[in-house]
Amino acid sequence: MDSLTNMNRAISYIEEHLVHDIDFQEVSRIAQCSEYHFKRMFSFLAGVSLSEYIRRRRLTLAAFDLKDRNEKVIDVAMKYGYHSPDAFTRAFQSLHGVTPTEARQHGHSLKAFPKMTFQLTIKGGTEMNYRIEHKEAFKVVGWKKRVALVPTGTNPDISEMWETISDETYAQIEELSDVKPRGIINVCTNFSDERSQDGELDYFIAAATTKPCPDNLEELEIQQHTWAVFEVEGDWDNVQETWSRIYSEWFPSSTYEHVEGPEILASKANQSEIWMTVRKK
Repeated sequence: MDSLTNMNRAISYIEEHLVHDIDFQEVSRIAQCSEYHFKRMFSFLAGVSLSEYIRRRRLTLAAFDLKDRNEKVIDVAMKYGYHSPDAFTRAFQSLHGVTPTEARQHGHSLKAFPKMTFQLTIKGGTEMNYRIEHKEAFKVVGWKKRVALVPTGTNPDISEMWETISDETYAQIEELSDVKPRGIINVCTNFSDERSQDGELDYFIAAATTKPCPDNLEELEIQQHTWAVFEVEGDWDNVQETWSRIYSEWFPSSTYEHVEGPEILASKANQSEIWMTVRKK
């Protein structure tokens, strides 16, 4: 697939510039997609943010330099973008479990994170049901919390929100729903810059509505977008599998790319819809 080929070319560019400032506009040009699409695709496919991948790769190469080339710690720190030996030592120890000085000595175990490549795995050719919708601006109202960004798997912050929301608040939000997507919806938005080490996002347990926002809740205005809406039958495992397939199968083979905007999950009984903001490539 051309999309995955371009992703791998962009990874090669990043690898060639690990000891320099990385031009993310050039990365997106090589990948032939927006910077936002590249970072979201990378995070979902790799299971780590792009910034974390770059950090791990630089510290992997730094360990080799210290071990094999016997370079000074200050020189290695500067080479990989750290402005002080202390900052480099903290980052190095958090990954490898030993200080840069200890890494020179024999007998210490160090971590190595190899260059990543993406490939398409042919599984069962399972169909994906989707539609494209052009939706005017609308708003959602609900209970919001800033949570940690977890690229894959269960997000403990979000799980805690669902465990602690009161029946009264849930019913209040449900009563607000009067436009599509109907019912209680999950809304993820305002993703932090992927280049930061600790990603975050705003998470809403909400309803799409034309009604006023109650004092105890918060509202989010969503601009006009084109949406790819994916239909899912089954439980949360099916939803997660479909979400993964959107990035690993649908985007690479479609004529659309992900654009910055909210991601919405609407579920009722055993039926769900995943709403993604998209545009033509």
